[in-house]
Amino acid sequence: MERAAMKALVRWKEKPKRKPLLITGCRQCGKTWLMTEFGRRYFDQCLMFNFEKEPALAGIFKYDLDPVRILHELGMYREGRPIDPENTLIIFDEIQQCPEAVTAIKYFEESGLNLYLLCAGSLLGVELKRKNMSFPVGKDERLNLHPMSFYEFTEALGGGKYLQMLQEFDLYREIPEYIAEPMLQYLKLYYMIGGMPAAVQTYIDTKDMAEVDNVLDQIIQDVRSDFAHHAEAKDILKISWIWDSVPKQLARDNNKFVFSHVKAGVRARDLEDALQWLVDAGLVYRLEKVSAPQIPLSACADATFFKTYLHDVGILRRSAGVAYRTVLTEPDGYAAFKGALTENFCMTELITLGIRPYYWRSDNTAEVDFVFEDDANRIIPMEVKSADNTRAKSFATYCKQYRPALGFRISAKNVGDNQKDCTHEISLPLYLLWKLPAYYQC
Repeated sequence: MERAAMKALVRWKEKPKRKPLLITGCRQCGKTWLMTEFGRRYFDQCLMFNFEKEPALAGIFKYDLDPVRILHELGMYREGRPIDPENTLIIFDEIQQCPEAVTAIKYFEESGLNLYLLCAGSLLGVELKRKNMSFPVGKDERLNLHPMSFYEFTEALGGGKYLQMLQEFDLYREIPEYIAEPMLQYLKLYYMIGGMPAAVQTYIDTKDMAEVDNVLDQIIQDVRSDFAHHAEAKDILKISWIWDSVPKQLARDNNKFVFSHVKAGVRARDLEDALQWLVDAGLVYRLEKVSAPQIPLSACADATFFKTYLHDVGILRRSAGVAYRTVLTEPDGYAAFKGALTENFCMTELITLGIRPYYWRSDNTAEVDFVFEDDANRIIPMEVKSADNTRAKSFATYCKQYRPALGFRISAKNVGDNQKDCTHEISLPLYLLWKLPAYYQC
């Protein structure tokens, strides 16, 4: 399965001067596979040092933080000979288990050795905060890995030819049915399976959704185990409550996250740290409200009013107890959760694209699902519908009030554009959301 992040690693490799690269992301999103596959493809040698599986490695770093000595001893430990730094990818996995190795990053960067050094770890942000550690500021580069995007998913399942044609089409060409129909089916599969690599690979290997559900259940169980292993004792139960509450609150008509709905009698201030733990772990995304959108959106966002989304739509479906057959057949009564699943899908796709979104709400009478800033500092509204009905009073209200130059309606409807209230309104099908930057950067 190809990951878009591989291209970012290649760009890092080709830099004449590079810093150690830190790969962050939720558990089981493919960090270790990405690093080792990158080493296999592009290096004569790849040396993996896992500080969780090999606690003895810590002894190499405890003596001092001299990078030349450490590099020599790592080579002798693993291969019985010195490391050739010009042709070897060095991987520090589960680096949070060795605080001295974290500190050593600074000295590797300052040494002038120009190493090919990748670092990663499970729940890295959570563990570093818990152990009062931090990566040396300015001494490393960052790459945040997410579950597989819809584009990566479709390519992995054999839909590459459709993606290629969609890449080549004119932006406003109506998508012909012979492409639209299979893409809608891939989207439905993505809603069922999600982007966790183990679940995707299981479907590729077996085509058995029951087996996929077993994998998703195991991932969810592992996530719950992480609460106990990586959180403070006082927060474990609260984290579980919030994790269970996210799917329920997302499916409500007004899906603003309300702490009092998590557990009766528990105060918001007693739950805030637990929610932040899930955010730091990359398991939950927060979408904050703006009432009067101005540049930058971050300055006018209200952090006390927000929505929450899970990091993966397959995990969301399974956590909510929605059978995959329900997604396939869409029976009566499914519409509310379908809307929640669609919103969550859009949130994860925007995050993967590197977009930081917010939502707009005014006087409790109008709401636009997402607003974000583009590279030209334009504020762009985006309305999301799970079906092909794109009528939205709130979107029209926003455009009439703020007259944005550009706005998007995302739905099951085909590509289209029109000019209304001085706004260029673009209709995009949900399965084309990965192409969003091409529309606002042109």
